[in-house]
Amino acid sequence: KKNFGRQFSMAVKKAIDAVGSSVALLIFSPVFLAVSVAIKWDSEGPVFFRQKRLGLNGKCFDLLKFRSMYTNCDSINHQEYIKKYIGEQNKSAVEPGVYKLTSDPRITPIGRILRKTSLDELPQLINVLKGEMSLVGPRPPIPYECDLYDTWHKRRLLSCKPGITGLWQVTGRSRTTFDEMVRLDLSYINGWSLWLDFKILLKTPMAVVGGKGAC
Repeated sequence: KKNFGRQFSMAVKKAIDAVGSSVALLIFSPVFLAVSVAIKWDSEGPVFFRQKRLGLNGKCFDLLKFRSMYTNCDSINHQEYIKKYIGEQNKSAVEPGVYKLTSDPRITPIGRILRKTSLDELPQLINVLKGEMSLVGPRPPIPYECDLYDTWHKRRLLSCKPGITGLWQVTGRSRTTFDEMVRLDLSYINGWSLWLDFKILLKTPMAVVGGKGAC
């Protein structure tokens, strides 16, 4: 009965993802248009940014975002920062509690607004509609991040699709340590329920408006 109940809940979650992402894409279609125009006006390059991320069971997929950086930027600085953040976060190698690079010169003026308001994340609704992500779940990591993971860190890639929002995002966003972020993801996975998803979705707008940890 317990397994049946969980399977039923997961089926409901899948349905909510499909319906929710479809409705959200329709509602936010004017925002998509306005942001697309702003990006093209601000700098040369495509409207969307595609990045390889790891999803359920480590399966790779193309995560979509509105482009917030100049084109032809390399990721060396970010890779070095992540290496320090994950491997040396307790040795004052990076600014305490900051998961993202701050004052990143690769970000465009419009891109800073998009990141501050989290509007750059909206295209991930397409990933949800395609079944690659969920509305709620752990943050999908970049492959080079996983190369730095300890064994227990990798548990966050199992049994759950990554999400647009999650327990980490509504609790601390990028203003937390990496280990704390992973513990929050594991706490979500171990204690998952439809009610927990609902509570996280309700808290997400306030987390975005508060802008804690965004950059």
